[in-house]
Formats: sequence, structure tokens, C-alpha cells
Amino acid sequence: MIEWVVTALEWIAIVFAFLGMITVGLMMFVFAAHLIKKLPKLPKPKKPKKERRTEYMSKEAREGVTFNDIFMFMIAVPLVLLWVGFAGFVIHSGLGNAAVLENIEAYTTLIAILGGPALLIIKDALDVWKQEQAEKTAFYKVKAQSVIDYNDTVLKQAQEIESKQQEQEHKMESKK
Repeated sequence: MIEWVVTALEWIAIVFAFLGMITVGLMMFVFAAHLIKKLPKLPKPKKPKKERRTEYMSKEAREGVTFNDIFMFMIAVPLVLLWVGFAGFVIHSGLGNAAVLENIEAYTTLIAILGGPALLIIKDALDVWKQEQAEKTAFYKVKAQSVIDYNDTVLKQAQEIESKQQEQEHKMESKK
């Protein structure tokens, strides 16, 4: 039984080492992309202007997958699942096997060793993710308020134009 647990933990360690290499690769890719953005750009040929007004969203404002999203789903989620899964496995095995209960201190120590760093990493990742979500929410609040203000301005302007037209019509009628 213990050999199986050791083998399972070795495989899990291999998987997490592989995920760690992927994470480091992603970080290097993001860093390289950031450096490439800093390079001077060649001038682009000018496009003919369109007659209609269109609005473009900046890259920061676009909704998309960020590095923090990838980090949350590739590192934090599997780590939490591993931690909870191993704890559940120990509880399940302890209910049916007296040998597990005899070594329960070793298992709880292993759960604590996995859980300590996991909790710190998860807390930091969740804080960063929460901050990113708060920034997105704040952006959408500002954007919604600007749309409301724009609509109010357009409505007031349309009302002013209509009242000026009515005044002009009244003046024209009174002159007749």
C-alpha cells in the first residue's frame, strides 16, 4: 500500500515538475513579448479614412486570457486538487485500513508539508487575480458611466436642436 502511495507521489511530482517547466516557459514567452513591444516599430502605411466614426478599444481594455488566468488554472487549481485529493485519500484509506491509522502522523505531516506552501502560493495567486478582477470591474464601471454621460449629452443636444427648430418655426409663422 505504501509503495503505491510513494509511486503516486513520484508521478505527481513529475507532473508538477513538467507544469513548472511550462510555467517558466510561459513566463519567458511573456517577458520576450514584452521586450519585443519595446522595440521601435516601422511606420505603417496610412489607411484611407473611413467615413463613419468607429471606436477602437485599447489592448489593455480588451477582455482576454491573461497570464494570471493561465497561472490560476495550470498551477493553483491542480495544486489545490492534489492537496484536497491526498487528504481525502488518507481519510478514506484510514477508515478501511488500520495500518493507515497507525501511520496517521506521517500522513498528516505530509499533508501539512504540501499544504503550507500550497496555501501561501494560492493566497498570493488569488490576491493577484482578485486585484485584476477589481481593475476590470472598475474599468467597466467607468466605461458604463461614460456611455451614460454620452447618451445624456446626445439627448440634451437633440432636445436643444428640436427646441431651436420649434422657435424658428414659431418665428417664421409669426412673420407671415
